[in-house]
Amino acid sequence: MRLSDLRPVLPHAGPWASVYVDTSHTTEDAAKHQELTARAATQQLAELGASPATRDAVYKALFNGPDAGPIGRPPASGKRAGRAVFATDGEVVLDVPLPGPPATPMTTWSALPRVTPLLRSIGDPTPCLVAYVDRTGADFEVRDDAGRRETGQVSGADWPIHKTASADWSERHFQTAVENTWEQNAAEIANAAHEMWQRCGAEVMLLVGDARERKAVRDRLPEPLRAATAESEHGARSTGSGSARLERDIAQVRAAHETEHVREVLDRYHAATHDDGGGNAISGVPSLVEAAREHQIDTLLVTPDGQDTGREVWIGPEGDQLAVRSTELQYLGAARPAPARADDALVRAAVASGAEAVVVSDPTAAPVGGLGALLRWPANPH
Repeated sequence: MRLSDLRPVLPHAGPWASVYVDTSHTTEDAAKHQELTARAATQQLAELGASPATRDAVYKALFNGPDAGPIGRPPASGKRAGRAVFATDGEVVLDVPLPGPPATPMTTWSALPRVTPLLRSIGDPTPCLVAYVDRTGADFEVRDDAGRRETGQVSGADWPIHKTASADWSERHFQTAVENTWEQNAAEIANAAHEMWQRCGAEVMLLVGDARERKAVRDRLPEPLRAATAESEHGARSTGSGSARLERDIAQVRAAHETEHVREVLDRYHAATHDDGGGNAISGVPSLVEAAREHQIDTLLVTPDGQDTGREVWIGPEGDQLAVRSTELQYLGAARPAPARADDALVRAAVASGAEAVVVSDPTAAPVGGLGALLRWPANPH
């Protein structure tokens, strides 16, 4: 997921209520189950010492249901789903619909919000630009975890575009004009797609339409957009979205991009770790904490349930105020340090410094202890 979506938590000092629940209630008594879920969560928060105002805010959020937000959207009725709610000082700061039940339902009351499980639940949103193309133009839309939004269209010349079966000279001349019109329109669509791709922030593109039209447009795309483009035969400009097969193709394109991105990050990390990487990769909580304080982390690598993820560190009110020992943090200016999990503290620091975070699900490829980082500059410059 984009860590910038977590920026709303930064101005708040905490403590935080964090609640991950399964909302897959598909029976007729779904409303009753929803109320019971809300009541159980607030009872747990009361036992953990959460303030009445914060408990009440969580109850209302869970009972009333989510609104579509920048991170996710409510699932369609009958789908397996979950919720993640983060509240402090009587206010729900983040309310995130999950694409499925949380791996581990939980309710916590802690100095920092338990946002690290959210990285695993949401994953990388990978915005995808979908271009529905035909011989006369294209319609564009962006797909991400917030849903679907139309972003524009382009229209080329509409005459002549249809060939004939005649073979006399005049008709051959006409067919040449048809070919020229197709090529001109394909070039205009490719240019518009490139502009749209740059403007909307998409990371991949899917061309939808007939095979010849897709190829004509793709051949005219500039790099690196061509390399980031896939094709689907399940759909057309006239029908637009809605096909189950097209929806599957869009999901596969986005998932493949996420997988490839994680693989590329891991390749860079292991190359820097095992070879002479110039000190650009680190692991171990003390090294990571120091790098986070210096805004040195470019990409944070997190493995859920890694042995270091739950290690205690100390934090102050600012995102880059963290230390292994409380006395060290007091020396750095935090008057009242609070204990926190290492993974949540490092994610907060990454949000504050504009870093990226990736979830490494394969423990055999994970950094030692489950936490690592690629750095913006070497840890030990020579």
